Amino acid sequence: VQLVESGGGSVQPGESLRLSCEASGFSLNGYGIIWHRQAPGMPRDWVASIGGNNLKKYQDSVKDRFTIIRDNAKNAVYLQMNNLKPEDTAVYYCEATRLSTSYWGQGTQVTVSS
Repeated sequence: VQLVESGGGSVQPGESLRLSCEASGFSLNGYGIIWHRQAPGMPRDWVASIGGNNLKKYQDSVKDRFTIIRDNAKNAVYLQMNNLKPEDTAVYYCEATRLSTSYWGQGTQVTVSS
């Protein structure tokens, strides 16, 4: 059972990135998926989520810029991040959760700097 994030990198303000969260060893179907991020020296924070019923929620600071997308055929969830800002710089983690079960990925670094 594994979750792997990818797609991070270094970009300039205003640019876009698409993070991937891919599962192996289990199906993401029916799991709620949460994207978290942790900036240096800060606690981990919730960014966006998609429920098992595909209900989507976003932190106010990313609303209208980030989109969470589930692709059951690819057993993956994506975080499309547009108009990135320096304050979006963080390590991004995905979490798959259902009832008392929770799986985490290892994280992917996103750096936004001019």
